[in-house]
Amino acid sequence: MEIFDEKTEYLEGIGKKARRAEAVMRILDTEKKNEALKLCAKALTDNADSILSANEEDLITARENGMKESMIDRLKLTKERIEAMAEGLIQVCDLPDPVGHVLESFERPNGLKIERVSVPLGVVGIIYESRPNVTADAFALTFKSGNVTVLKGGSDAIKSNGAIVKVLRQTLKDNGFVEDALLFIDSTDRAVTTAFMKMNRYIDVLIPRGGAGLIRAAVENATIPVIETGTGNCHVYVDESADCDMAVKIIHNAKTQRLGVCNACESLVIHEKIADKVIPMICADLKSAGIEIRGDEKTRRIIDDIKAATDEDYYTEYADAIISVCIVGSLSEAIEHINAHSTHHSEAIVTNDEASAERFLNEVDSAAVYVNASTRFTDGFEFGFGAEIGISTQKLHARGPMGLRELTSYKFKIRGTGQVRG
Repeated sequence: MEIFDEKTEYLEGIGKKARRAEAVMRILDTEKKNEALKLCAKALTDNADSILSANEEDLITARENGMKESMIDRLKLTKERIEAMAEGLIQVCDLPDPVGHVLESFERPNGLKIERVSVPLGVVGIIYESRPNVTADAFALTFKSGNVTVLKGGSDAIKSNGAIVKVLRQTLKDNGFVEDALLFIDSTDRAVTTAFMKMNRYIDVLIPRGGAGLIRAAVENATIPVIETGTGNCHVYVDESADCDMAVKIIHNAKTQRLGVCNACESLVIHEKIADKVIPMICADLKSAGIEIRGDEKTRRIIDDIKAATDEDYYTEYADAIISVCIVGSLSEAIEHINAHSTHHSEAIVTNDEASAERFLNEVDSAAVYVNASTRFTDGFEFGFGAEIGISTQKLHARGPMGLRELTSYKFKIRGTGQVRG
C-alpha cells in the first residue's frame, strides 16, 4: 500500500502543476507562444551535445537488451535529427494559431447572441515509445495550441527524453514563461503508467503513441478519454490494370524507406490477373533490399522460395524487414481483405482504372487512402499541417494526422441583455 501511495503522491503533484499551468496557457497570446517556441528551437541546437550524450546511453542499453535495428533507428538521434526537431518548432510558429477562432455565430429570436469559439483541450497526456523526437513535436504542438502536456515516454528513451525536456523547461523558465507547460513523468515503472491513465481529475485527453500493446493498454485501462494513434498495418493493393513498374517503385518506397514507422507498408494484396507478371518483379526488388517475404499458397506457386504466411501475418504490423503477400480474385475481395485485416491507418491502390480507384477510395475504411502513391506520405509535415501529435486511427474526435486544430475543442459564448427563460 505504501508503494502505491508514493506513486499516487508523485502523479498528484504532476497533475496539480499541470492544472495551474493550464490556467496560464489557455490565455497566452500567439506572439508569446511563437517567441517561446523560437527560443526553445535555438536551445535544442545549442544543447545538441548534451542531448546526444544522453541518447548514446539509451542506445547502449538498447543494444545490450537486443533491440532490433529498425527500432534502434527510431531511438537514435543525430545532430541532423536534432536540427530537424528544432526546425519543427519553427515551422509550428509559422502555422496559424488554432485558438480563439469564432467557428460560428448566430442570434436567437429572444436576442441572445451565441458564438462557438475554439479553445485548447486543456491538459494533454501523451504516452509514447522509443522516439525521442516525439518529445519536441508534442511540446511544440500542445504549446502553440495553448495546452499543457504531460509526457510519459518509454523506458528505452528515458535519458534522451529527459535531456530534451530539461532543455525545453529551462528555456521556458529562463525567459519568463510557465515551465510547467511541459511536464515529464520520469518513472519507468509500469504501475505508474497505469496509474497515469486514470488521472481524469487532471488530464483532459490521453494520446498513446506506439505499438498495438500500448494502444490496447490505454484503451482498456484509461479513465481519461483516449485518442488512438499510431498502429499501422498498412496495405498496398496492386490492381489488374496497374503499371507494374509503378507498383514496384511505390511498394519499394512504402516498405523500405523507413522500416519502423507506422505508415510503412506491411502487407501486399495482388490481383490474380497481374500476379504472374508483377510478383516476381516485386519480390526481386524487395529481396534485394533485405526484406523477408511471406506469402499465401497462390503467391508461393509463383515464387517458391518464400515463407508461408499465416493468418496472423495478415494482421501484423511488423515494423521490421518483413512483408506479407496475398493474391485475390477481384477488387471487392481486396477491399474486403484490407478492411478485415488493417488497423485503419493508410492503404494504397496501384491502378490505371479510374472506376477501381474511386471504389477503393470510397470503400476502404482507413484514415488515409491513396491512389498511385506511397503510404509513407501519411504524415503531418507531408500534409502541410506541420509537426503532428500522432496519426489517429479512430473516428472521434480526430482522424489521420493530428495537427494544431485537432488539439482544440470549443466553447459557447453567449451575450444577452437581461433575458430569462420562461
